[in-house]
This record gives sequence, structure tokens and C-alpha cells, in this order.
Amino acid sequence: MKKTSLALALLSLLPLAAHAQTSVVVYGVADASIGVENTDAPGEGHRTVISSGTQSTSRIGFRGTEDLGNGLKALFNIEAGVALDNGAQDAAGTFQRRAVVGLQGSFGTITIGREYGPIAAVAQSADPLGHGFYGSTLTSFGTNRLTRRLSNSVNYKSDSLNGFTVLASYSAGERNVDPSNDLWGAAVEYKNGPIYLGGGYQETEAQIGPNNKEYALGAGFTAGAFDFRAAYLEADPAGVNNEYKFTTVGGVYTMGPNKFYASVHQQKLETGAKGNGFSLAYSYTLSKRTNLYTSYGKVRNNGRGVFGLGSAGGTFAPPTTALGADPSVFNVGVRHSF
Repeated sequence: MKKTSLALALLSLLPLAAHAQTSVVVYGVADASIGVENTDAPGEGHRTVISSGTQSTSRIGFRGTEDLGNGLKALFNIEAGVALDNGAQDAAGTFQRRAVVGLQGSFGTITIGREYGPIAAVAQSADPLGHGFYGSTLTSFGTNRLTRRLSNSVNYKSDSLNGFTVLASYSAGERNVDPSNDLWGAAVEYKNGPIYLGGGYQETEAQIGPNNKEYALGAGFTAGAFDFRAAYLEADPAGVNNEYKFTTVGGVYTMGPNKFYASVHQQKLETGAKGNGFSLAYSYTLSKRTNLYTSYGKVRNNGRGVFGLGSAGGTFAPPTTALGADPSVFNVGVRHSF
């Protein structure tokens, strides 16, 4: 009887032991701003807008790990975008930002699901504006441009070895006829003290013509309170005169709770369309989780260009018929992470 009671007691503790080895975290960002936008298009004036996610996309997410022993962990992460200006979910889907499950060990990390592509890591690390504010490297992602997230994908990220990290991805087009619309890509990043270097490549088996090709190069250097960043991103989709190039250089200066951002960038199409832009931003830290910010961005397009400015919350651009329009945007906002 005593042995039976002891066995039952030990069995009752097993769920507690399993729970102790499992970690689940609820996290998110709430970012909203009030701004003034001006497309500079004929017949259009400026407008006042309330925007969600200017510095960082507003989101809510769930991530967790389970210790499987011998240095092996199971992990998952699902993350949804939220529009604070109207309360709607992200138009692309509930958990479109990231939805993966995988394993992590001495071999690195393997994930399956909807994941960031290899070039997205380079674009983020080399962004002078911290991958936010209007004019960031996020401007280069979108239709006929670069691919940031990969659905139906298998992904690998190595552990850092002497500062080097390798990323690789395969995204299934899930087509049973040619072309497959499959995407594959890889990137290498080097992070060592104040130095950052990165390069990535992605290719998609296109439905028409040659394969779509995407490139990313980035560099960074930190010297005291100054952090300098530079990035080059290129998309060469199938078709005529579709090649798109985005180049940016800038940095951030930190002084106590104050951060000052500045960058210049250029966008070009193979057609001869070109837009030169600049961005300025300021952030004041109220606490570890909350900051105030303000930013201004502008693009000067040539007679063939209708380029706009991309931020964490989306892209602002003139109508496609307003060739040569010079859009600008100014905003003031607050960001809180939890």
C-alpha cells in the first residue's frame, strides 16, 4: 500500500515537472502616431492621419520553448499584426508576421512555417533607421520588389561561429505544374564587436520568363555613441525593365535617453525612374518599454518616378499617375512594448 501511494504521488508530480521545463511568453508592441502626409500629387493637398506602427509594427505574439534534454529544445512562435488606429487585424492574415515551430540545438535552429527570409535579416541589421520610420529599408519590400517573409517554408540558422552566422531557407510554391514558384535563399552575417557585415540572396522559379532574383548587402560600425549603417537591396523580377535598386546610408547617435536618426536613400528602376530621399527621426526613452518619437521623411522623384517612403506600418507614396511628385510625411508618436 505504501509503495502504491508513493507511485501515485510521483506520477502526480510529472505534469509539474514538465511545466517547469516549458516556457511560454506573451509579448507585443503598441505603436501609434499622429502625422501629416503630402503626396505632392496635382489636385491633392496634405492630410492629417492617425497611423499604427510607424517606428515598430503594432503586434501581439506568443512564443515558447520546451527543454527536451541533451541541449535540445522545441520552440514555437506565432505573431499577429494589429492596427491601433482602427483596431483591425493585419490585412494579410491573423498570424502573418510569423508562424513557426521548430527545434534548436548544437546544430543551430530549424523552423517550419511562415518565417522571415534570409535577406530580411541583412536588411534589418544594416538599416540606419532601426528598421522603422519612413525611409527605412522596409521601403524595398513589396510587390515587384524584395520578399521579406516566406510562407510554406523550411528554414535553418546556425549558431554563431567566430562571429559568422549562416541562414538558409526553402519556400514551397505548392504548385503541381511548372514553373513551381519555389523560392530558395541563403545569407551570411558577420557580427564581431563594433563590426557588422552581411550578404544574402534569394531566387524564385518565376511563372513567366527568367527566375526572380533578390540581393541584399549590409554593413555597420559602432564607434562610441555613433552607430553607422549602410544597405544595398536589389530585386530583379521576371519581365522587362523591372529591376529595382534601393541604397541607404546613415546612422544613429545616442545621448542618454535621446536618440537622433538620420539617413539618405535612393530608389531606382530599370526604366530610368529615380527617387532621392532623406529621413530624420528623434526618440526619447521614458522607460525600458516606452518611448516618444518624431520623424520626417521626403522623396524627390525625377520625371519618371513615383517612389514613396516605407515604415514599419506601411508605405506612403503618390498615385502611380503622379509622375515626378515629391511625397513627404511628418509624425509624432508613442511606442510601448510588453
